[in-house]
Amino acid sequence: MTMRFGIIALLACYTAPAEAFLSSTSSVRPGTTFLANAPEKNAAKHDTKGQALEDLPLDVQAKIIAYQEHQQNAPKLGWPTDIRTLVQYNHGFAVMSTHSKANPGFPGGSVVGFAPDEQGRPIFIFSGMSTHTQDLLADPRCSVTIASKEFKGAADGRVNLMGTCQLIKGAEEIEKAKEIYMKKHPGAFWANFGDFSWFRLEVESIRFVGGFARAGSVTIDEYKSAQPDPVAEFGTAIAGHMNDDHMGATIVMVQANIPSLEVDEENPIEEAIITSVDSLGMYVKVTRKEAVSFLPKSFKCRLPFPRPAEDRKDIKKLIVEMTQATTPATKEA
Repeated sequence: MTMRFGIIALLACYTAPAEAFLSSTSSVRPGTTFLANAPEKNAAKHDTKGQALEDLPLDVQAKIIAYQEHQQNAPKLGWPTDIRTLVQYNHGFAVMSTHSKANPGFPGGSVVGFAPDEQGRPIFIFSGMSTHTQDLLADPRCSVTIASKEFKGAADGRVNLMGTCQLIKGAEEIEKAKEIYMKKHPGAFWANFGDFSWFRLEVESIRFVGGFARAGSVTIDEYKSAQPDPVAEFGTAIAGHMNDDHMGATIVMVQANIPSLEVDEENPIEEAIITSVDSLGMYVKVTRKEAVSFLPKSFKCRLPFPRPAEDRKDIKKLIVEMTQATTPATKEA
């Protein structure tokens, strides 16, 4: 797989926003300085004003390495699948940037409704009076920025699709586009208006940010051939139910399964909010009473399932199994 990504090391004295996603594509080792280690010379770096791992107490070093290695190796969706999943299962709105016809040299931004086809190409229906319609007819090059359904900040996923947005022609193609769009936007009564036209973005380049320390791209062939994760379709509903009614269970699963986050009576986990669920695990935003030397007070981490989930019923079974498995350890602690 072709990827280009920036590596942000786990920070010893971390000062990023509370929602920071602390994982990295490479494990931390003695000799590592907690600055953003870029793979290329003169590449952009974050000046985190950190310190070398070996300058920290040995017990802190061990916790950093254990946490980092767990997060690095925790099963996650592959990037093409992750991106296709984000595009497929979202609220159906995005920001489209066009070349402004009215203000040459400036980009024009519009919030637009869309629905992806079987290849992940966004489909739109635009009024002939809209400025972005006029922009596209003059220059079809544009980009569409799509945020994940659970997006609340920089720790959450978003993708930018760039390409050319062309009019869809032919009755059969238009009818197919309408069918796809109406499934996502059943209340789009304007789809039958005579002055509205159908467009489709032919994706040519992809930029993906899955959170802190997780950014890059995939090829067009990888994107088009990937399939959305089936479990993620109802992941938001599962997360909402767990967050509303069973947060205590999420806390004990985090404590039992993620190194360095075990039960700590002096610095307990006060909140564990599941932000997304897929067939391989969950992302959880954890908030503790206080920050520690290598993690802020609030941070996002990966909580993997012991095996891939097959469907919604299987997710429930896995969560029950994981919660029950933590009971002895929790009692001993």
